[in-house]
Amino acid sequence: MKKITLFLITVVFTYFVGNAQYVFSTIDGPINVAQASPVTYSLNDIGNSAGVTTPTSGSYISFRVSVDWSEGSGVPWSSEADLTFTTSLGSVNINPPTSGDANSTSDATIIFEGDLPGLYDPSTDGYIDLVFNQSYSGSNADWSNIVVTLYETPSCPNPTNPTASNIMANSADLQWTEIGSSLSWNIEWGVAGFPLGSGNSVPNLNTTSYNLSGLSQGTSYDFYVQANCGDGEVSNFVGPVSFTTLIPSRINFTQQSIAVSGYDMAVIDMNGDFLDDIVGVSSTNINIQEQNLNGSFTNKNITTPNANYLPSWSMAAADFDANGKTDLLYGSGSGVTFMQASSDGNSFTEQSTSDYVFSQRSNFVDINNDGNLDAFVCHDVEPNVYFINDGTGNFTFYQSDVTAGAPYSLGNYPTGGDYGSIWIDYNNDRNIDLFIAKCGGAEERRTNMMVTNNGDGTYTENAAVIGLADPMQTWSSAWGDFDNDGDMDVFVGASSGSHKLMENSGFSDDGNPNNDYVFTDVTAGAGINAPTGWESSAYDIDNDGYLDIISNGSIMYGKGDMTFEDADNTQINYKNGSFGDLNNDGFIDTYYNETIYYNLGNSNNWVKINTVGMAHVTPNYSNRNGIGARVELVTPSGIQIRDVRSGEGFEFMSSLNTHFGIGTETSITEIRVYWPSGVVDVFENPSINTTHVLVEGTAPLSIEDQTISDISIYPNPVGDVLKIKTSTVLTEKIATIFDVTGKRVFNQMMTNNELNVSSLQGGIYFLRIESNGRSIRRKFIKK
Repeated sequence: MKKITLFLITVVFTYFVGNAQYVFSTIDGPINVAQASPVTYSLNDIGNSAGVTTPTSGSYISFRVSVDWSEGSGVPWSSEADLTFTTSLGSVNINPPTSGDANSTSDATIIFEGDLPGLYDPSTDGYIDLVFNQSYSGSNADWSNIVVTLYETPSCPNPTNPTASNIMANSADLQWTEIGSSLSWNIEWGVAGFPLGSGNSVPNLNTTSYNLSGLSQGTSYDFYVQANCGDGEVSNFVGPVSFTTLIPSRINFTQQSIAVSGYDMAVIDMNGDFLDDIVGVSSTNINIQEQNLNGSFTNKNITTPNANYLPSWSMAAADFDANGKTDLLYGSGSGVTFMQASSDGNSFTEQSTSDYVFSQRSNFVDINNDGNLDAFVCHDVEPNVYFINDGTGNFTFYQSDVTAGAPYSLGNYPTGGDYGSIWIDYNNDRNIDLFIAKCGGAEERRTNMMVTNNGDGTYTENAAVIGLADPMQTWSSAWGDFDNDGDMDVFVGASSGSHKLMENSGFSDDGNPNNDYVFTDVTAGAGINAPTGWESSAYDIDNDGYLDIISNGSIMYGKGDMTFEDADNTQINYKNGSFGDLNNDGFIDTYYNETIYYNLGNSNNWVKINTVGMAHVTPNYSNRNGIGARVELVTPSGIQIRDVRSGEGFEFMSSLNTHFGIGTETSITEIRVYWPSGVVDVFENPSINTTHVLVEGTAPLSIEDQTISDISIYPNPVGDVLKIKTSTVLTEKIATIFDVTGKRVFNQMMTNNELNVSSLQGGIYFLRIESNGRSIRRKFIKK
């Protein structure tokens, strides 16, 4: 069952102070209320209207309905209950409940409060109807012990319908409706949550509106309004009405419509020119808007074989057969289809699984690090699945801990709950790891997972050990180095409940590996301000050198210290969409639903990098897209990092191009690329404000690490443990072992001066010890 809370509604009601009340007889119930089948209950009609006592003032102005709510079937939430209160003067709908509701299935007492549609005179107005409803599709709940209370109209009636509109950075227009014959009105306002009586007063207004100015941007306020009827008669204060002033947009976007048919879920270079294109797919067609050098687009339609499955849940893209053209993966609720592009990009062949897969997030990644891209798909209701590439673009299907002989366990919870997979290197050991954002009913099913790559062909689930085993409700996460300290942090976006921002501790240097690369919750005070939902990603939107978080349409601008500011939800669609550079100007744009959201940019500098792995030419090198590579950008002010990945957020596919903003920096010292194969390339003094195509193995000769030039290894030949002697501390350096063909066979971060090589076959090997792009090599023999 999938749910998402899109927004919160503040219900404004009258503060009742000592007015007469009329309480109807309790409606015992239970009354079963189902979605699409609201229940109307006749509380009072003309025939028994005399039964309602007429108060001294002659009328009632407001109501309160208390309900004991209990879940039925279809996993309803009490927050999805709503009530309509109808008199002869009209109807008032309260949705969600004023209080007592929760985003859960727990039994609750919920309250509906509000002003009546007009002053209710029981001697003349007649009937009252209540309409009970449960909004979530397929759900129902029982309503019992329903108590309805009417509140008398005061001698000076309360104003109604207080609202705030035209909300700007420093002002807002306040309005309300007069009831009765008020002479003037009083306003009290202040920062949200202020106690009534302690706020700022604006007395004796002679109109039912007021422009409140002098406010602070990005601040939440409350206001109350009171009527003055003369002769000392005043109404109750009505409120609070809450509103938040705007923050001027740091980056503005402009929209342009563009026709793309079918499931238009990808921004990706399809034809190998490194310019991002827009892709939509249907059963027998792939529609591509190919970007031209001048920023225009050329529409291209390609007829395909019939796709057994369509990307109703997610799409991934990469060149999995290494022919220079991009292939696609369609993740549906029933299975998975691959569309494989021809070498000229003008046709596709289709292959689909015969196995049932309730797809969620999908990715391309080299799971077994053989230089060929494999595919991974989160399964909603069973253990996860993956497809191992044989090197020609043909896949073998495996399901974790289900398929006989499955080589890896990559998320094996029996009933799934796996929603948002993303492949990143969180512990800087040059091995790509798998984080899974999870959602579901039972706590175990919705506890997030980290499947750590051990660098020896095995994976281990260790989220609890590193502090990421959170039992949330989440569909995606945004990974990036939000404080530019050299390791990946994570924002876990909640589909309900609260988001979490987790800081990576990095290497502790205290001699205890258990304290390395663990995560701490730094959400409090971080400025995380985004609606709940299912899409979260990280890009440097304003190119200032600090990664920003984009979550459900809200851009939260990073300050480079794990805090964020100037959250802006006015620029792009709530769904986020697919990210890329759609006019080749160096600023990240987004695309959703036949609309390009162009980033209008600023004066900050940038660089884009296209990684090209060379396994299709040189054995034991990396996949053609360089997926899984770590890219480090070194400038005079520090280091930024990115991982090349296919598939982030929840459903959309974004550019494979690697993007860095560098703010006011005018030079780059070097770019380091750590390829999945173990090759390390260092490109010195590259230009800014341009795109660099970096090909694996084409950098100048590797730079020797002079700090460990005295290194020696023993015993040689070695049995099980290779010892290393040097005057330099080796912790946090990367030890990589290659066989005589150049294939990487061992890779891990060093924690001491010994390496367990017992898993290696007998033969000749080469040990490389590397840090910051500098390395030293030594040859050894394994017995």
